[in-house]
Amino acid sequence: MNFIIPAFIAITVAAGFIKKVPVFSVFADGAKKGLLTLYRIAPTLIGLIVAVDMLKASSAMETLCSFLSPVAQTLGFPKEIIPMVLLRPVSGSGSTALLNQLYSDCGPDSFAGRVASVLAGSTETTFYAVTLYFGSTKVKNIRHTLWVALTADFTAAVMAVLTVRIFFGM
Repeated sequence: MNFIIPAFIAITVAAGFIKKVPVFSVFADGAKKGLLTLYRIAPTLIGLIVAVDMLKASSAMETLCSFLSPVAQTLGFPKEIIPMVLLRPVSGSGSTALLNQLYSDCGPDSFAGRVASVLAGSTETTFYAVTLYFGSTKVKNIRHTLWVALTADFTAAVMAVLTVRIFFGM
């Protein structure tokens, strides 16, 4: 398996030489365009990272979770997944850390663990995706994209609970 990437690179370079493509200059142009794209989207990504860190450092997440806990339990959501439902649209790594903590606390085969697993596989880091894609294309008016994406995330959370209940009878 260690030879797959070097073989792919060698085949790509050989194909470029066969087609008489200036391989290195095409590579250099692509690298330059990639760095320019990074330069354009870096400010919005840095802003998003700072916002996530501020959310983690403050007690806002705990306050919001304790406020939403009775509502979530009424709807049949396990209270343990509320932080993940809130953080998943914002931070993929943060929600993965919460998922690992949930596995440690409740177990992966518990109702909360199974719901969190389905949730992790069926939701998107919405704010990151909007920041990256719209920022790289210089689109400033996201119109209804954010609301539709957050509605899809909420729908995925509801469906995760229903799916686990249907398939595992919990």
